[in-house]
Amino acid sequence: MALELVAAIIAAITLGLIAWALRRHLGERMPKWSVPLAAGLGLIGFTVWSEYDWFGRVSGKLPPGIEVVWHADEAQPLRPWTYLAPITTRFTAIDARQPVVHPTIASLRIVQLYNFARWRPVEDAMMAVDCAGDRRVMLVQGAEITAEGQLVGAEWQSVTVPDDLQKAAMPGGSGWLIRQESASSSSRTRTTSPSRSIS
Repeated sequence: MALELVAAIIAAITLGLIAWALRRHLGERMPKWSVPLAAGLGLIGFTVWSEYDWFGRVSGKLPPGIEVVWHADEAQPLRPWTYLAPITTRFTAIDARQPVVHPTIASLRIVQLYNFARWRPVEDAMMAVDCAGDRRVMLVQGAEITAEGQLVGAEWQSVTVPDDLQKAAMPGGSGWLIRQESASSSSRTRTTSPSRSIS
């Protein structure tokens, strides 16, 4: 945030100096208010550009294997131009690098989610996805998947039409290598944290 504020100020100063130099060259043909006007346009212009560029800039820096599966395009009253061109202020990504497959039920897997929002720290959460049953659930505090594949402490949410998140968790989805590991005495798919939600 601090870097963007500095960049916005630099943009305002730059355009203001350009207008000042032009006014010195053109004299009275260029009004005095053109200098603060140019500085203001520079500040507003950079801010608007930064807002629209945020999603592409942040998602483009994600490492290979972390895929965007949802994003929100919003219109905001304080930014009336967003009613014509909605702005992306939030998105969710899935970590496809190390899928966790249930040791006895291959269609049941645990995925790591990351929630990004403008001016907010990144939030992470775990989600259980039942690919065969077209359902999923956030694994918040107290929720777990037992060794037998039973959900405890929460309720499944049905997915009528598979979205990008559901597809990414399915076998072969998003280039995942599905690893079916043999069950052992110490293997149990479980989570008791984090409790933070993905919006």
